[in-house]
Amino acid sequence: MQDNATEVTAAGIARLAGVGRAAVSNWRRRHADFPKPVGGTETSPSFALAEVEAWLRKQGKLAEVPLRERVWQQLAGHPEGPLTALVHAGCVLLLIHERPTVWLDASAGSDARLAAVLPGVLEEVLAPRFGGVPGRGVNSGARGGGVNVVVDGSAVNAAVGAGDVNGPVTPPAVNSAPTPPRVNSSPTLPTVNPAPAVHSTPKVHEPAATRVTAATEPPTASASTAATATSSTPAHAPTTLTAATTPTTPATAPTTPAPALRTPTGPQLLTSAPLLRGAAELAAEMGARQTFEFLLGRHLDANPRQYTLTPAELAGLMADLAGPARTALDPACGTGALLRAVDSRPGQELYAQDSAPELAALSTLRLALHSRATVHGAAGDTLRADAHPGLHADVVLCHPPFNERNWGHDELAYDPRWEYGFPARTESELAWVQHALARLTDGGTAVLLMPPAAASRRSGRRIRADLLRRGALRAVVALPVGAAPPYNIPLHLWVLRRPDRTPATPEVLLVDSGRFAGEGRGGPDWEAVREAVTDAWRAFTRAGRLADRPGLARSVPVIELLDDDVDLAPARHLPPAAVADGAGQLTQVRERLGATLRLTADLTPPPAAPAPPARWPLTTVGELARGGALVMRTGGNGGHARVPVLTDHDVLAGTAPSGTLPESEEEAVLTEPGDVVVPVLGGGSVARVIDGATGGAALGRNLVLLRPDSTALDPWFLAGFLRGTANNRQASSYASTATRLDVRRLQLPRLPLEEQRRYGARFRALDEFERALRHASRLGEQLVRGMYDGLTDGTVAPD
Repeated sequence: MQDNATEVTAAGIARLAGVGRAAVSNWRRRHADFPKPVGGTETSPSFALAEVEAWLRKQGKLAEVPLRERVWQQLAGHPEGPLTALVHAGCVLLLIHERPTVWLDASAGSDARLAAVLPGVLEEVLAPRFGGVPGRGVNSGARGGGVNVVVDGSAVNAAVGAGDVNGPVTPPAVNSAPTPPRVNSSPTLPTVNPAPAVHSTPKVHEPAATRVTAATEPPTASASTAATATSSTPAHAPTTLTAATTPTTPATAPTTPAPALRTPTGPQLLTSAPLLRGAAELAAEMGARQTFEFLLGRHLDANPRQYTLTPAELAGLMADLAGPARTALDPACGTGALLRAVDSRPGQELYAQDSAPELAALSTLRLALHSRATVHGAAGDTLRADAHPGLHADVVLCHPPFNERNWGHDELAYDPRWEYGFPARTESELAWVQHALARLTDGGTAVLLMPPAAASRRSGRRIRADLLRRGALRAVVALPVGAAPPYNIPLHLWVLRRPDRTPATPEVLLVDSGRFAGEGRGGPDWEAVREAVTDAWRAFTRAGRLADRPGLARSVPVIELLDDDVDLAPARHLPPAAVADGAGQLTQVRERLGATLRLTADLTPPPAAPAPPARWPLTTVGELARGGALVMRTGGNGGHARVPVLTDHDVLAGTAPSGTLPESEEEAVLTEPGDVVVPVLGGGSVARVIDGATGGAALGRNLVLLRPDSTALDPWFLAGFLRGTANNRQASSYASTATRLDVRRLQLPRLPLEEQRRYGARFRALDEFERALRHASRLGEQLVRGMYDGLTDGTVAPD
């Protein structure tokens, strides 16, 4: 059954038909029968999905809406908002995952009957997964509610047990109690935790609205949404998400913890009935868990300014450092990515809390779909209203909000959790550290992602000192730049253990994995980071100390750190690494530089021969595309396969593909040798001919690919003329802050193919000269840096 209330934007129509948004705008102007807007704004209207689908099919532009796209549009256009829709869909997907036959019975018949039956079914089946008692509500002591719904003209009671799916319908009670308030119905994402402002000034990612940690399997549905999200999402492929958030205030976050999930009522589910049936159909194709990850990932990707992605690899590293656990807690869970990374084991219990009710509900559902563990979820401000005050967990994993001023400093001055000192107002991270320690069992481990300023700010030195003296702080790991947002700062991991005894000669492990930062935008070498950090940690835990690993790790006696600053930044305490493996390696760099310089001299262009100004007949890229002499494609936002992605940064720097795109249903544009790639932002005159090494990479955003017909156009001729400065100037448009190139307006002369090849050979020689210059520049920088480092640390003699 198609939901007539579901709305779709112009971008959604473009995805349905497999065209660009410009095509949708043209259809609206040219076709009088195109569906009229039913919502949205004048600049961003929305249309009824059913009307759009019918019009596209009538025009022959759509054979059938893909199931995944239909379900996503139903979720995105839900009257109560996508977060409420995700919660409803998640409840049904968990029911399908746990009891598929019960869903089949409940879904037989009309939408009204489905809405009447589901609340009781969900409560009876799902309550045990969330630590509740069937009949007393999910994660609460209250009954889910007997909600009356009209079915075929008569009222029926919605509180039907799991065994009553096809049983007799109970007549409504007279003067029944009013319907309970709607749960999880807010259409907008609440503010959760503060945006991570690192080093206090300036605030980092301040505009971000929410801190979410999420992970996903199919695309963060693009999301990397799905990018597995660390509890970012984020629902896409293996990428974890943690989202940044705005400061939580008592007005926006409940001061009393509440269950993360309550059974939706009949009227709420009636609105979602078409979505629930579509989600069930999709689950039959790809599985209930994967369906939920896909939908969550798509939502996170559709709101990129509200969510910040954290790689799934980081969540995995944190779980590895924490070790196995029967009970695990994340007190700022977002969408549950950190707890998802914990290895499953029999009898496991997962505890999660978040100040955003919708995120707490999504995290609870996600974790229940991911494992067989009992999930105890709660919504509420963890520091002000801890939902698990008596918990003693084996492991605590947490990505707390950074630099949060309104964390409860005034209300919590005498809280028993401040065992190591009362945190200053500016030290919210140290409040989360002590909360984590207070919820650990003796000998339990906590791993927190921290801003680097927390290791050195003077306002926190007394608490850091006490953590060291009592053996609670066991390791500080500096991550590479680009490991997590904000990507320009090397964040830290703090590994803590609740001391069961004070070590006789305590030492703390300091690790700096900054050397594994990736080039360009590809992110760090996570395999190398994970191997180096976990190897150092395991060796340290076995022996209580670690032999120095220059430039990488060492264990430092606590007494050496207890000075006036108590500065725990690893780079300040590690012995320097041997510079480029010593003077011998620098000699090799010098030899390579010499060879490159000689090659550069050989490739230097000959003196320019003067010639009179040419008066060629000109054509444009747009005319060539219309005539079939070349094919023009633009970079996409995702794809089915995980392949290297050529970014605009790679084209400008002349480097190998370094980017990634979220997995999605879109077809990625794959490059082939002989293609010409042009960046459209930045104002530079650059064009790159794809060679055999780069062929097969996906085309990234803000790039245009030109695939010339080899019988009509020489690719080097094409690329060379596209790089002309005057050519780029006349084809560019200028905004207040950026320059955008209209590739269709770029011009080139009409020349015979043989003449094109003459010019192409010269352009190719210039490209080789340019690449040699770049290589020489990089080697020169490496040699200069190595010489400075070697001379200053004594590994290179001045003579």
